[in-house]
Amino acid sequence: MDETTWAQHANPWSVYSRFTILPLLSFALYSREWLGWGALIPLSFVMFWIWYNPRAFNAPKSTNNWASKGTFGERIYLRKAQLELPKHHLQMANVLLALTFVGMPILIYALYINEIGWILFGNAMVMLPKAWFVDRMVWLYEDMKDSDPEFQSWLKD
Repeated sequence: MDETTWAQHANPWSVYSRFTILPLLSFALYSREWLGWGALIPLSFVMFWIWYNPRAFNAPKSTNNWASKGTFGERIYLRKAQLELPKHHLQMANVLLALTFVGMPILIYALYINEIGWILFGNAMVMLPKAWFVDRMVWLYEDMKDSDPEFQSWLKD
């Protein structure tokens, strides 16, 4: 994403609505039971939403909130090869990403057997560690914001 897209994605509406993607994707795949090949229509909408979501909202007037800081931390985390990030953040991020991936086979199997209870469970197994990861990115941003003027410039009251 470019600077404009990152600024738009820092809008809390973008962050919170992004949490709709996995349930919507799961529902689109689940709908094959009664829509057959017609399930490609909701699936196409979901694929568009994945791309469009970070671009759908204007840059917020204030970024002094949990959701915006989560995107800032993610931006910093994505530069981990170029930056020296605190080890405790890297370790916890790896644990949370691993937990997310543990939930993926459950969700994939649930979608394969098309069992709604297991699909909901699989969604929870993937989304809860992801939400915790975003929270961890807020912490990373708070710890790193004073290390670079660029990071400070993202915060707007």
